[in-house]
Amino acid sequence: MADRFRDRPSAKSGVLTDAEWEVLHPLIEACRPRGKTPPQHLRRTVTAIVWRHTNGAKWRAIPPELGRWWMVAQTFICWARLGVWERLLDLAQQRGVALGMAFLDGTTIRAHPKAAGASKKGGSGAQRDVREGLGRSRGGYGTKAWVIVDGRGRALGFASAPGQAHELPLAPDLPEVLPDVPSWIVADRGYASDAFRLHVWGLGARPAVPAKSNEAPVACPAWICNNRNLVERLWARLKEWRAVATRCEKTAVSFMGVLCLAAALDWLKR
Repeated sequence: MADRFRDRPSAKSGVLTDAEWEVLHPLIEACRPRGKTPPQHLRRTVTAIVWRHTNGAKWRAIPPELGRWWMVAQTFICWARLGVWERLLDLAQQRGVALGMAFLDGTTIRAHPKAAGASKKGGSGAQRDVREGLGRSRGGYGTKAWVIVDGRGRALGFASAPGQAHELPLAPDLPEVLPDVPSWIVADRGYASDAFRLHVWGLGARPAVPAKSNEAPVACPAWICNNRNLVERLWARLKEWRAVATRCEKTAVSFMGVLCLAAALDWLKR
C-alpha cells in the first residue's frame, strides 16, 4: 500500500486517489473534531481543500463536483483554528522519526495582496501584521517561515514571523518540538551565534553551524553540513503547493494549517 501511495503523489493533481485516501482517512478520523452528526462527504471535502491549496486558486474556483466552496472554506478555517492540521502532522510523524540529525532552515514567502486585511482585533494595522506574521522586507510584502526536519528531510515543526524578521531569534524554539534529542542540529551561517550553539549543547545535541567570516573557526564537520540540502529540498517540495509558495491566507493560523497539511502529505509519501 505504501508503494502505491508513493507512486501517485497528490501534490501534482490536487485530487486524492483511492490509495492516498486509504492512508489519509484514518489519520483524519483520529484528529478531526467530533460533532453531534458525522460530517458528510468527508473525502470530498478534504480533496477540495487539497485541490485549492495545491493549485493556489480562490475558494470560489473549487470545482462544483468537490462540494460547495463556502462549506469547504469554513471546514478548513475551523479545523485550522482547532489545531487539526497540526495534529495531522503529529500523527504522520508516528510512522517513525529519524533523529540522527535535525536540520533548521527558513525561507521567505511572498504574500498575495489578498493576504492583507485580517481583523485588527482592537489593535493597529501594524500590530495586526505582526500578529499574523506579515511584514515588508527588501523582497516585498511577505512572511518568514522556519522548519525543522529529521534526518530524512521530513518536517517536524514550523514557525513563522513577519517577512522582515531575522532567522536567529526563533531558532531556539524549534528544537522544542523534537520528540527526542538528536545527535546533531545542523543549520547554515544565518544561525551562526555562540548563544545558539550553547543552547544546542544544553539540549544534549551537538551543533553544526558554520562560522561567519568575521568569527573564529568552530568545529563543523563537512560530512554533516553537506546534508543541509535535505531541508532545502523539503522547502522545494512544499513550495510546489502554490498556496505555500505564495501566501494567500489572511491569518497566521490558517497559513500554519496550509504548511502542516502540505508537510503531512509529504510525510505519507516518503
